[in-house]
Amino acid sequence: MKQEKDIGHLRKSYEKGSLDDDKKSVNPLSLFEDWFSAANENPAIEEANAMSVATLGVDGFPKSRIVLLKQFSPEGFVFYTNYNSQKGRAIAAYDKVGLTFFWPSMERQILIKGIAKKVTEEASDKYFYSRPKGSQIGAIVSPQSQPIENRDFLENRLNEVENQYEENSPKRPDHWGGFIVQPTTIEFWQGRPNRLHDRMEFSLNEDNSWSVSRLAP
Repeated sequence: MKQEKDIGHLRKSYEKGSLDDDKKSVNPLSLFEDWFSAANENPAIEEANAMSVATLGVDGFPKSRIVLLKQFSPEGFVFYTNYNSQKGRAIAAYDKVGLTFFWPSMERQILIKGIAKKVTEEASDKYFYSRPKGSQIGAIVSPQSQPIENRDFLENRLNEVENQYEENSPKRPDHWGGFIVQPTTIEFWQGRPNRLHDRMEFSLNEDNSWSVSRLAP
């Protein structure tokens, strides 16, 4: 970098909504469903189910990456990946993860802390076989997160696997499947003017009820 670039002047005023105290009595999973539905119907948002998954790596460093939410229910939030990937190995070593949804056009984000565990093999099978054949093959082709020599490695491997399954359906690899993140806290953030944003955090109690706190921005 040739010189320092000052971007401190970049700012906007958040004025598209509020998160009022009447929401304190709402189940946070119902509130999530309401916010997600609104985001999914918003034409300015291409992938409402895109979320950041933050893990603590086996090297001791945190890492986040964007993945796609595929199911959600009172039990938790489900995404699919290669279990041998960096995120898969990180979760196997340390199962506490963070999820973040950010919808700038609505000036909203949701931050979730929870415990990740593998979904059942039946659930992984059901989702895998619902995917297009090209996506199924892609899961077989890629040694996710492993170093590869060049792009040709993937292209050559793709050709091999496509030929292998030209007339057959791929089988789900044992190392590919889902994780469900069972939430322990869910924080809803709504942008407000003058940086006095609304933040409401729901925390799961031992009896599976939720307590709620309004947090200062």
